[in-house]
Amino acid sequence: MQEEILFCNSGGCTAKLGAGVLERILSKLPKPEQKDENLLIGYESADDAAVYQITEEIAIVQTLDFFPPMVDDPYLFGQIAATNALSDIYAMGGEVKTALNIVCFPENMDLHILGKILQGGSEKVMEAGGILVGGHSIADDGIKYGLSVMGTVHPAHIFANDGVQDKDALLLTKPLGVGIVCMANRMQAASTKSMQQAIQSMTTLNQYAMEIIKQYRVHGCTDITGFGFLGHLKEMLAHGYAAEIDSMQIPYIQNSLQYADAFYLTSAAQRNRNHVGDFVVFDHVPFAMQELLFDPQTSGGLLVSMPLEDAKKAMKELQQIGLHCGIVGRVVKKETPYILVR
Repeated sequence: MQEEILFCNSGGCTAKLGAGVLERILSKLPKPEQKDENLLIGYESADDAAVYQITEEIAIVQTLDFFPPMVDDPYLFGQIAATNALSDIYAMGGEVKTALNIVCFPENMDLHILGKILQGGSEKVMEAGGILVGGHSIADDGIKYGLSVMGTVHPAHIFANDGVQDKDALLLTKPLGVGIVCMANRMQAASTKSMQQAIQSMTTLNQYAMEIIKQYRVHGCTDITGFGFLGHLKEMLAHGYAAEIDSMQIPYIQNSLQYADAFYLTSAAQRNRNHVGDFVVFDHVPFAMQELLFDPQTSGGLLVSMPLEDAKKAMKELQQIGLHCGIVGRVVKKETPYILVR
């Protein structure tokens, strides 16, 4: 029983520091006197990964992600954490090449648990077509696991998060509600089917969605993780754009709205509301749907800004491979950026 309590305790992307805190810290970091022209994307744009050009046709995509468990099964946790870390490569339009394990593990805990975590992670790296090449571990009071991942992308085909254009459609490739369902499950209130849907979503590589959308005109792309749908959408609207969201088109995990109405909410969702709430206008949107849009997602889907005709075609292809997706809104040019949710 002691190991079970230690193993699953407010994990996944709910463990992420709040966006407001990070913004204040990053704004105080010293800037290099001279910009490296090969650094195509750094942390200034709040993008999903760094991109560094090494030849005319190859740029390196670099990212890392790790967190505590959000499920009791060590093998599933390894799969989820790895899928989440790999996602940043896909959000940039890249291909996974190598990965390094990041491990924090109590010395007095059964090493069989660690073995299952690493097995789950390793299998996801292999599924992504990458190679696990090593890692680093430390003794810690609690379990944390993730990956440092290196991928590649053509410099002319990078999916930046802030390239949205006027009249773009917004395509979401996975359902929302992971944080809410996992919280309900922790309180033993989630149905088996709801939790199964959440696990299926969290262990599905965004590689499959990326391979479809890259065939179309992608103007902006990000993956939805700890800052929730609205937090990550705000980052996409960095250059004088607004977004109009149709809440009726939001895909969500079964029963997640009911769990939100029952207040199975995370503190991370409330941090997200505090950070972007003044940027968002809700027009007769129920409380549960509002919470769904603030809900931190672990290994969430891609949010893609692209022409409407392309989004419709891409959505059909995504649905054909079994992804629960939807065209959830549009981008509009505005002097005062905001997100309107109807």
